[in-house]
Amino acid sequence: MENLELSELEYPTMRDELISYLEGLSSADYQYRAWVSRSDSDIAYDEFNYTVHFLYDDTDLATDPRSWIGIVLRGENEARAISDVVKSIDKVFDKYGTCLADEDYLTKPEWADVIESSKNALIEFSQI
Repeated sequence: MENLELSELEYPTMRDELISYLEGLSSADYQYRAWVSRSDSDIAYDEFNYTVHFLYDDTDLATDPRSWIGIVLRGENEARAISDVVKSIDKVFDKYGTCLADEDYLTKPEWADVIESSKNALIEFSQI
């Protein structure tokens, strides 16, 4: 399947929201400033929980990203990239549970994979 044009997506604004969550997941600096210390007045209130709800509860991106092609994803590569992000988050949840504070997740060695997979997803999303 070829990549769809952005104008062909059903919910481009929701795609923007997804990209903003990926940007947050891809930056340890942002995570500490926004989720932990809340020290940057330029950042609206944010927390890891918002990203989790978007991926796992509000959409089927965590369980069936391919079904979101044409809705917010442009093609197979983006679906695969989201799947990789979810797998990295799942590894953290499987090992440490889902009840830690944001700050505690950020200190886990597996969190580096969440950051890396999110960076890779952003690269994929920028391919036009």
